[in-house]
Amino acid sequence: MGISHQAGSIVLRGKAWYGFYRKDVIDATTEDVRSVRVCVRLGLKSQMTKLKARDTLKAEIAKQTGQLADGRILKDGSVTFEWFVRNRYFPLRQGDWRPETAIEKTAQIEIDLIAKFGSRTIESIDKFELQTHVNHLARTYCQDRVKQARSYLKSIFDEAIEQEFLVKDPTRTLKIPKNLRPKDKQILTWEQLRAVLKAASKRDRILLMLDMTDALRPSELFAFRWKSFDDVNTLSITETIYRRKIRPFGKTPGSMTKVHLPDGLVAELRQWKLECPDPSPDAPMFPNADGGFLDPSNFRYRVLKLIREALELRKLNFQVLRRTIATRAQKLGSVKDVQSHLRHSRADTTANEYMQELPESVQQMVGTVYAMLTSTPTEQQRAGRFEPV
Repeated sequence: MGISHQAGSIVLRGKAWYGFYRKDVIDATTEDVRSVRVCVRLGLKSQMTKLKARDTLKAEIAKQTGQLADGRILKDGSVTFEWFVRNRYFPLRQGDWRPETAIEKTAQIEIDLIAKFGSRTIESIDKFELQTHVNHLARTYCQDRVKQARSYLKSIFDEAIEQEFLVKDPTRTLKIPKNLRPKDKQILTWEQLRAVLKAASKRDRILLMLDMTDALRPSELFAFRWKSFDDVNTLSITETIYRRKIRPFGKTPGSMTKVHLPDGLVAELRQWKLECPDPSPDAPMFPNADGGFLDPSNFRYRVLKLIREALELRKLNFQVLRRTIATRAQKLGSVKDVQSHLRHSRADTTANEYMQELPESVQQMVGTVYAMLTSTPTEQQRAGRFEPV
């Protein structure tokens, strides 16, 4: 098909010039080519003459004729945002998402984006609307959710351009708002951790001790069977659990490994095996009342919630426990050691998301720096802090 050379028409409405032109689009559902009439606001009469308005319209027609560089016709951008996401975006992305991840991501896109822009045509949504919506989310939700919403918007509109529904990307310069609400990265003290263990029943205390000692994810912790325990000093992570379904994979490839058990915990596990209702190899290590696998969500509500209330803790869940161990362990080993302990793929995840600042450690470091600056080399050597220049 040849390049369009239409001039369009202009009309004065109130104090502004408006232009009209036609463009061919491919119907998204039938794949048929059809012609649509487009209206565009050109500018105020006080700012441009009729001749300038015509020139502006010609430039807009050249930019928005709907023909790509190789002469192909753009698909119909008048489809709604909801239609595109459900019929063009989700089907592609869900192949890359695990089933449980797909449920969470789909739900967030439904709530944060489709609820706002669902009935709008994708070609009518501009940068201003997208940015103000992201700014609104920033006043309501934590920083992770806002960043995810922005990422989904950019991904959706990038896909719209890739599939030739749009020419211009309205999310190209979409910004993350400043002063985002920080994440709650609470950690507990050693005394609070010991109090949590003391408040739990025997089964729950061993389960929590295992979780704290090896910084396990709940999906790993609640999937252990007795065959996972070598009866010596290691546990093999070969399965995970999510919404009561056993899966043969973990969050990362490195998470499917063996974890070391201290001698004291080994002794407790052996004793628990003798008291456990079903110690057979395929039986859950920590069974529920029916002999099946415990559900992490139920455990949080029926066990951790009660302990939190009894100890008057602000927050108590597996994320808090895992973050606490990562933070408290930073004085016991290097970042690489803690990364290996938590089985993270990247060290920056360990350092930036899990390991929190310890005020007492900072105070001790400042004191050491002062001592190094004010003491003599002999005093430093005597204190074991001498570093030759």
